[in-house]
Amino acid sequence: MTNKPTSGPAYAIGDTDTRPWGSYTVVAVGKNEGEEYCEKEIIVNPGHILSLQSHEHRREHWMVKQGVLTVVLDGKRLELKKGEEVRIPLRAIHCMANLGKDSCIVREIQAGVCREDDIARYMDAYGRGTDQAGAPRAESSLALYEQILTELRKKA
Repeated sequence: MTNKPTSGPAYAIGDTDTRPWGSYTVVAVGKNEGEEYCEKEIIVNPGHILSLQSHEHRREHWMVKQGVLTVVLDGKRLELKKGEEVRIPLRAIHCMANLGKDSCIVREIQAGVCREDDIARYMDAYGRGTDQAGAPRAESSLALYEQILTELRKKA
């Protein structure tokens, strides 16, 4: 796995970005026992999926606030409803998708080194570069990602 630099800027409260799949807003940042944390509110638009990715320097904890979230996590597919949550371990291959008709809102808490450049992409529905495509440890997650893409196309 490529060890990407984590020299990019740290997140700040109020940071927001619009992506092909939806948007995020940073709602909290700080340190807890010497470790960085960043809390985001993520909106995944109906019929969209984030890239299949992993992180070398951070863990994540996702809590569904609205809608139904489809999750790929190390070769497993999960469906999370409002109030349900999942922990994404360091280096786990993961993504989130919204197969529903309404926006899905997720509270994400990152812990570790929280930087936007700590993303290793395995597959992306929007043509953004991948640097881990074909990684053997990602095979089952890649197959699930492709299955979800097929489901999204059928609904479009």
